[in-house]
Amino acid sequence: MSKNVYVGLSGGVDSSVTAALLKEQGYVVTGVFMKNWSKKIGRFDCPWKDDYQDAKRTAVALDIKFQMYDFESEYFDSVVRYMLDAFRAGITPNPDVMCNQEIKFKLFLDKAIENGADYIATGHYANTAEGHLLRAVDDNKDQTYFLHRVESSALSKTLFPVGQYTKPQIRELAAGYSLPTAHKKESMGICFVGKVGIKDFLKEYIEPTEQGPIVNQHGATIGEHDGAIFYTIGQRSGLGVGGGLPYYVTGKNMETNTVYVTSNLSDERLWTDTLHLGAVHWIHKPAFDTELWVRTRHRAPLIPIQTITQEGDNVVIKLSESVRAITPGQSAVVYSATECFGGGIISHI
Repeated sequence: MSKNVYVGLSGGVDSSVTAALLKEQGYVVTGVFMKNWSKKIGRFDCPWKDDYQDAKRTAVALDIKFQMYDFESEYFDSVVRYMLDAFRAGITPNPDVMCNQEIKFKLFLDKAIENGADYIATGHYANTAEGHLLRAVDDNKDQTYFLHRVESSALSKTLFPVGQYTKPQIRELAAGYSLPTAHKKESMGICFVGKVGIKDFLKEYIEPTEQGPIVNQHGATIGEHDGAIFYTIGQRSGLGVGGGLPYYVTGKNMETNTVYVTSNLSDERLWTDTLHLGAVHWIHKPAFDTELWVRTRHRAPLIPIQTITQEGDNVVIKLSESVRAITPGQSAVVYSATECFGGGIISHI
């Protein structure tokens, strides 16, 4: 008997090819569009209607069933509130990670199984094997960083067909299947809003902090910021300070409303060889005495781990080299040569 798989159709090329590949493999495929956000931000319309139509056109082209799940309320409560709270606290969150944890591989999975699915599938560049999360063939597109907080039990019911392909191959497959999304461009901006930038989004929900001093590495005030909440470690653009030299954000103090910068790329405040992780989640906990690597942001190089130790509920990672612009609130994710084990949220540097 054919297995039923519910595919999260986002309206993009990767999820479209996912559905096509699974149908070709003999699965009974149902496409599901997840409506997570619809609000207009400033002058930017939310692209959800266009994405919905593209997903629906894909389902028609493939002759598969199609549904829409409305998760907008749950998404705001579990992803957007988390993001806003983090920015208020002066750290930089990753909403993609939380969306995968709470929406796609929990809420969507549960509803799909309830409606008769044997599996779910998405267009993520990743692979699975018996509940383990494995890196994608295309290292440049690998998305396991964003999936490191998904439960092993969810991964055992998940299919990632595009993880076996490179992005150019996926484009070729989409054209071969005559999919309406074959030449659709990659989405930019915040994952759920579209083209709107993070600053415009935050202004909709958070009262910005007052203007405050921008202080350089010598302790001199060299300008004013328009709200410390909008700045992140390592940021270079948007500082509005002159003098001919590029400045980089090294830190901020939310209590004193101060943003600290440096023009010295070798400034020790920009570099660290130690990561302190909280909210640690292991898909499968690795042996700490084996050869491991860590990734501190999507598409960042894998850095060899010198030591990794447990300190209560937290984990401390000593790196084999110093890394620039480590950002509290972002995720640090632990790997072997092929597997993503999980990770945690950088608490401080």
